[in-house]
Amino acid sequence: MPRASEAAVPVRYPLESVVSNALDALIEIFTWVGLGGGLLLAMAAAVLLLADGTWLPARAVIERVGDGRVVRWFDDEGGVNEAPLSEHDDAKIGSADMADIFFRRGSAHRLRLTRSSPVVRFVSLLAAGVSTLGLVAFIVSIVLLFVRG
Repeated sequence: MPRASEAAVPVRYPLESVVSNALDALIEIFTWVGLGGGLLLAMAAAVLLLADGTWLPARAVIERVGDGRVVRWFDDEGGVNEAPLSEHDDAKIGSADMADIFFRRGSAHRLRLTRSSPVVRFVSLLAAGVSTLGLVAFIVSIVLLFVRG
């Protein structure tokens, strides 16, 4: 007959502690890599955003000159700017003779078709994803802490 104190001890299997320790280590790694890496990527995204500068909207006229097309627009100070249209931007604009563009304040003859840089957007989304991984791993570790008792 088992004693009352022996009956209260849960049965542990040898593999359970190895799996539990491996799971704890994996969650810990995901937490630190996720939160630390996410913070570093977020700081890199902020630096890239600051380096990208300020881009202002403008309505531009597109004209054919020689072999290619050029874009001409008025900047925020009333000056006239001109830039050649890249093949990629030319394909996006198509046959239109006017387009909405963004030009960089303080830098003549620079334009793009989107307000924000694709690199900044990519690094920002990567920072959000990696931070989310770290946050989910942290929440899972807290939940496992309370579930195990």
